[in-house]
Amino acid sequence: MAAYTIEEKESFIVLGIGTELKSEYTDYAGMNKEKENLWRAVEQDGRLDALKAIATNDYIFAVNEAVNHKRMYYAGVMTEASVPEEHRVIQFPKGQYLVIKGEGNSADELSSMLTGIAFGQVLPEAGNFAYVGGPNATVEMGQRDGLVYGEMWIPVVGK
Repeated sequence: MAAYTIEEKESFIVLGIGTELKSEYTDYAGMNKEKENLWRAVEQDGRLDALKAIATNDYIFAVNEAVNHKRMYYAGVMTEASVPEEHRVIQFPKGQYLVIKGEGNSADELSSMLTGIAFGQVLPEAGNFAYVGGPNATVEMGQRDGLVYGEMWIPVVGK
């Protein structure tokens, strides 16, 4: 099984700009294209830079959340600030989180790799904890040696 830790985290808020994922759950190529389109749009039109300006740290969040029976995906930052635009305040609860660390050639590669490890290996094989829903996120934390590094954070409960 892939390396992971279970960590206690305080509750936190991510302010995100989102899109509804329309691709089927099993259409990974389709979902990845939708996610890439969101990132390209928020980087090009300056919305990501506006979020970074009010962030409490340098982390960039890629958040998956089910809202009103829709699969939503957000580009966001950790912040206590609010802005008037079309953003969503995503509340992450205090509690236990599955944390998987990794690095990739790009933020997209990092996110895809961590998501695959989490949902394809760790969670299906976990005997003492489970993901029961709620927002989860890939957290881009920085760059070193030409690679993007970060973590996947998934709220879990004991079995």
